[in-house]
Amino acid sequence: MNKHSIITIVAIIVIILPFAHSGLSIIGMQQLEYRWDSPGQFSFFTMSNDGEMEFCNPMPFWISFQELEIIPHYQASSLGSFSVEPTTVNPMSSTVQEGVFLSEGLSAARHIFMSLDFEFNGGDIRLDPNEFIVVVRADMPILGVIPYSTTTQISGFDFSRIMNSENLSCG
Repeated sequence: MNKHSIITIVAIIVIILPFAHSGLSIIGMQQLEYRWDSPGQFSFFTMSNDGEMEFCNPMPFWISFQELEIIPHYQASSLGSFSVEPTTVNPMSSTVQEGVFLSEGLSAARHIFMSLDFEFNGGDIRLDPNEFIVVVRADMPILGVIPYSTTTQISGFDFSRIMNSENLSCG
């Protein structure tokens, strides 16, 4: 093999690798598992005081995201957002990352969270849990510059169940 062929092959690999990593992160984000760092201890009220999440990557390649944002809504109004900064999760392993909750109406959000946490734990229904929706958005820019995000919308009850999960594939 001559010198020009080797240089061409190396150049192709260098060009393809960033695209492959971005593409695999997009695919892997659909498989990424997450929960509150203290299994069984999650509550929306606790989330409103910041905290840590555990991320599990069951895939055989690295998964990266620029930001993961959890946005709870009640009656179509956003109650704030819990954000986790840039993270890369190694293949077949888990990592714990700190998150921050921000809200313009923090006291009102906490009141709603306390009521819904009470309901999800078997208490009396005071607020309609069917109107409590959680949007999970992950930003994964392609090559670090082309914006791309995935968005998942689930019920507050199902999100609470996911965050309280006892077992992840990595542990």
